[in-house]
Amino acid sequence: KSAVINTDGERLRALGAGGSVPLGRTSDLLYTIDVCWLGGAACLTYCLSSLLQLVYPYDFRLTEKEKTSICYLSFPDSYSGGLGDTQFSFRLRQSGGQRTAHYEDDGEYNREAPLTLQRESAHYFGYVYFRQVKDSSMKRGYFQKSLVLVSRLPYVNLFQSLLQLIAPEYFDKLEPCLEAVCNEIDQWPPPVPGQTLNLPVMGVVIQVCFVVLPFTNRCFQPVLIHIQMLWELVLLGEPIVVMAPSPTVSSEMVMALTSCLAPLRYCCDYRPYFTIHDSEFKEYTTRTQAPPNIVVGVTNPFFIKTLQHWPHILRVGELRMSGDLPKQVKVKKLTKLKTLDTKPGRSSCQGIQRKRPSEVQSALLRRHLLELTQSFIIPLEHYIASLMPLQRAITPWKNPPQIRPFRQDDFMKTLEHAGPQLTCVLKGDWLGLYRRFFKSPNFDGWYRQRHKEMTQKLEALHLEAICEANIVAWMKDKSEVEIVDLVLKLREKLVARCQHLPVKEETLQRVGLYIDTVIDSLPEDLQAVLHHH
Repeated sequence: KSAVINTDGERLRALGAGGSVPLGRTSDLLYTIDVCWLGGAACLTYCLSSLLQLVYPYDFRLTEKEKTSICYLSFPDSYSGGLGDTQFSFRLRQSGGQRTAHYEDDGEYNREAPLTLQRESAHYFGYVYFRQVKDSSMKRGYFQKSLVLVSRLPYVNLFQSLLQLIAPEYFDKLEPCLEAVCNEIDQWPPPVPGQTLNLPVMGVVIQVCFVVLPFTNRCFQPVLIHIQMLWELVLLGEPIVVMAPSPTVSSEMVMALTSCLAPLRYCCDYRPYFTIHDSEFKEYTTRTQAPPNIVVGVTNPFFIKTLQHWPHILRVGELRMSGDLPKQVKVKKLTKLKTLDTKPGRSSCQGIQRKRPSEVQSALLRRHLLELTQSFIIPLEHYIASLMPLQRAITPWKNPPQIRPFRQDDFMKTLEHAGPQLTCVLKGDWLGLYRRFFKSPNFDGWYRQRHKEMTQKLEALHLEAICEANIVAWMKDKSEVEIVDLVLKLREKLVARCQHLPVKEETLQRVGLYIDTVIDSLPEDLQAVLHHH
């Protein structure tokens, strides 16, 4: 989507989207979203001594703490020692308060974007292209450098594909290359849902079609036998450590785990790649308090000892087959957690045994997880919809009625006749799963979002009720104070235009006419005051 960055008086726009981006051909794995801010896309590069050599655009502001963290997070923290090019992602907690110098309000973008692709206000995402090759001219005997694109948007595949084009050229030509790339990106059109965009960059045209599709999950294939349990742990916001041999494996697994609840949003913290130098290191490794609600990916073997007290540890490595199923994956789980029947997960594993194509296997797994999440969330959606006041209770001249409170016991009573068993073949302790879900940040995030949407719907219905009423008849026996109060309330309702309430444009226009009609019925001195304000 569109980024707004100020540099040398120019406004640069960069495009971002999620999903795969095959270069030079149309991709159907991107997402439909409107013009937004990219969060200050900054290309950063530095040497192994953890020194930022260049930040572009020049006026992109980072605190010293953020610069240090980016340096450490942009190099592999493992003993793999492999040569060549590596790509991975990280997520960094913002420090130093909100900063608004580089972007415009993108509330509209977040209202239009899928929940899993919304801009983050308190975190940055980093997309890394790291190169390590032998070079006798270097002091250490190696060329080791990373190019990093920093954004507030989780568009992993597009930005990593962009780096595949930019980084090799940048390592040869340095700063002029970044300037040329930004000039090209500045000419990219804003994305239009359903239309194919041709995005030229460095002599290549990326054809992108923006549609919404679920995540890809190739990294789940080694852990298919555990997929049911992993879904539950993520749903409940349980602390999970992913121990991997490289930042690439760790970041892919963490991002896949936090996406496996779609269309439900994962509302806990997550760190696709975490190092011992991170400012939260002490917080995560202390044994004096329970681990936080977070999925964290690590590669340094030091974490095997320091995080062994965490309740859930997923160790993944290179896919090595023992017979037909991967045996190297180990999962430590909380024994008190009663999981659902995992037969569908086992049947997914059989796809590997039968040498089913990975694309088919991925699609089957994606469908399984989607159906599982929908089976879990539909009863919640039905119940919360029942808390909405009836439309006939909404009258023009009274405040809208309140949404009834969510009562967990009342919801649990609905499950006998309208529970997940109607749409899901899995058997198990669904009631226990819901009780634990109510204690998780994921439930809190879901409820807050749905309550906000329902409140906006009530406001919209109230606005429509006012427009359908006979306002002239209402004013006949009303005092000036009551009429002025009505004008002020109607003006407040017009904020709906800014809040993007689900209201038709003609309704908003009628509200404007109503305000003029009401003001014209008042004495001239009051008219002047109200027109002035």
